[in-house]
Amino acid sequence: MSEPVIQLKDVHVRYKARTSTLFRPQYFDALDGVSISVARGRTLGIVGESGSGKSTTAKVLVGLEKPTSGTVEFAGEPVRSFSTSVRRRLGRILSVVFQDPATALNARMTVHDTLLDPMQVHRIGDPRSRERRITELVGLVGLPKSVLGALPGQLSGGQRQRVAIARALALDPQVIIADEPTSALDVSVRAQILNLLTDLKTELGLGMVFISHDIQTVRYLSDEIAVMNKGRIVELGDAAQVFDDPTDPYTRSLLGAAPSLLA
Repeated sequence: MSEPVIQLKDVHVRYKARTSTLFRPQYFDALDGVSISVARGRTLGIVGESGSGKSTTAKVLVGLEKPTSGTVEFAGEPVRSFSTSVRRRLGRILSVVFQDPATALNARMTVHDTLLDPMQVHRIGDPRSRERRITELVGLVGLPKSVLGALPGQLSGGQRQRVAIARALALDPQVIIADEPTSALDVSVRAQILNLLTDLKTELGLGMVFISHDIQTVRYLSDEIAVMNKGRIVELGDAAQVFDDPTDPYTRSLLGAAPSLLA
C-alpha cells in the first residue's frame, strides 16, 4: 500500500457550548481523538448520523477547521498553520465534491468557465493547455463537449454533479473529499455518480474520502470504513469486515436501519 497522502492523528476539535456563560464556560467535543489516513488508490468511507462529526472531519481534512489538538499531516509532514501559501498547496493535493451541485456551482458561470477557473487561480498551464484540459475533463466525467457553453441551471442534477466532479479533478489532485455527493440527487442517477467515482478512482489512482449517513452506500465505494458517533470513531477497518462482522452496537444499529440504495 502506498504512503498516506493525508493523516489525522488524535485530532480533537472543541467548541464552546451555547449554554456556556462568562463565569461558567461549557464545551463540547465535535471531534474526540480522531485518527485516520488516506492513501492514493484507496477509499475511506466515513459514516454516521447527523452530528456524529463527519462534516467536522472533512473540514479538518481540507484545512477549513483548525484542530484544538492533535496533528494533521500531508505526505508525512505536519501542518503547523493554514496560511494562504499552505492552503494554496493543499488545493493542489486535495479537492472537494460538495453535497448539492446546485449551490456548489456559480449559477452565472458556464461549465467552461467553471472548469477554467481553478487552473487560472493556481496558474496552471497556458491558455492552449487549459483548453485541452477542459475538453479532457468533460470526457472523463462522461459529458459531451456541448455542455461547455451551458449554465448550471440548464443542466440536470446528475449533469451538475458531473461538472462539480470535473472541477474537483481540474488540478489533478491526489485525494478527493466527497461529502454526501449523491444525497441531493434523484435515486435514478445516484448509482451513475457512484459508478463514476469508482471508475475515476481506478483510472486516475485517486485517494478518496467518501462521507455519508448511509452505510450501504459507503460500503459500495469504500476499501475501509470509519463509523463515527458523537465525535469519535467507534469502528474502523476493512469494509467487508465492518459490514459483515461489526463489533460496535452503533454500527449494528446503522446496518439494521439503512435500506440498500442499490438494491
